[in-house]
Amino acid sequence: MPINTLYQLYATKKEFPYIINSTEKILFMPDLFNFFLTGEKFSEYTIATTSQIYNSLLDGQPEAPRGNWNYDIMEKLGLPVNILPEVISPGSFIGKIEKNISEEIGTSEINVYAVCSHDTASTVVSVPAKEEKWAYISSGTWSLLGVEIPEPVINEKSFNYNFTNEGGYGGSIRFLKNIMGLWILQECKRYWEKEGKSFDYSTLTEMASKAEPFYSFIDVDDKQFLLPGNMPEKIKNYCKKTEQKVPEDIGQIVRVILESLAMEYRYNIENLEETIENKIDVVYIVGGGSKNKLLSQFAASSIRKVVITGPSEATATGNLLVQAIGEKKISDVSQLREIVRSSFPLIIFHPENTSEWEENYEKYRNLKEFHNGF
Repeated sequence: MPINTLYQLYATKKEFPYIINSTEKILFMPDLFNFFLTGEKFSEYTIATTSQIYNSLLDGQPEAPRGNWNYDIMEKLGLPVNILPEVISPGSFIGKIEKNISEEIGTSEINVYAVCSHDTASTVVSVPAKEEKWAYISSGTWSLLGVEIPEPVINEKSFNYNFTNEGGYGGSIRFLKNIMGLWILQECKRYWEKEGKSFDYSTLTEMASKAEPFYSFIDVDDKQFLLPGNMPEKIKNYCKKTEQKVPEDIGQIVRVILESLAMEYRYNIENLEETIENKIDVVYIVGGGSKNKLLSQFAASSIRKVVITGPSEATATGNLLVQAIGEKKISDVSQLREIVRSSFPLIIFHPENTSEWEENYEKYRNLKEFHNGF
């Protein structure tokens, strides 16, 4: 992705070389906060693996669960390798909060531990799964869909389907893909509010539940839906150009969005299963989007699998409980997930009306493949 650290470093070298030349160490944002708190300069494993300059198949970082920096890539781009810090594991003790900070806030010295610093990594570690073959959808403005596996999957299919291998707790691999989330609905809501039509999400969802099923579909990953703007009009124009019925009222537009998202989940779940050569038994939806029960039911029906939702604050939960592992209050990730299962309400959704969803999924897939980027 163009936003990854590798590209940012290379662009900085080209445009502002003096910044690179005067750099002692690079720290990702979570590492920078740890430095402010403790004065220690480390990079945590899960955030380092999203940089595109870390290879989990290499050796050389003894305090990390696995992997090493891709020094050869840095050298080929003319970037100094000495700016890359030591990498540590989530759950590692970094140091104590600095004295001047503890005095200012009026507290005793506090231990600071590395957590799964990438937000999705903290989310995934808190997924309350106990099955062997499970997948997750971290649902919010965007959706992160994937599996937790022991080794990276690097093959032609993972490349073609645009899946990525990122680090997880304990050296696990988050094999995942970034796809659309509730951004389209959020933008619609914002636009309607500008027009004086103010609805909360529960009201919009209720309106959608009463709208006609499978009225039309949009390819939610079409580039035109990534940018802000008059999203209801974009949806109408898409349906018109793809020769579908055009949704006019608010409830129908919301239903088109939610059903299309559920279809997109299935499309990517199927690609995921094909790539890892394994079938998924259950899908966990976590994050703020897990509160949308209608979308969760649509997802279960679309992908024809059991869907379990919760916790909604999965990132904060994973962050906190990995610190508890560091403090030796929790023994391992299995106990961590048992605590999550015991602490949050989990809702189970079973597939419904599968024949109708199956028939309409073929329509969605054809729409996606034949009208992609019209």
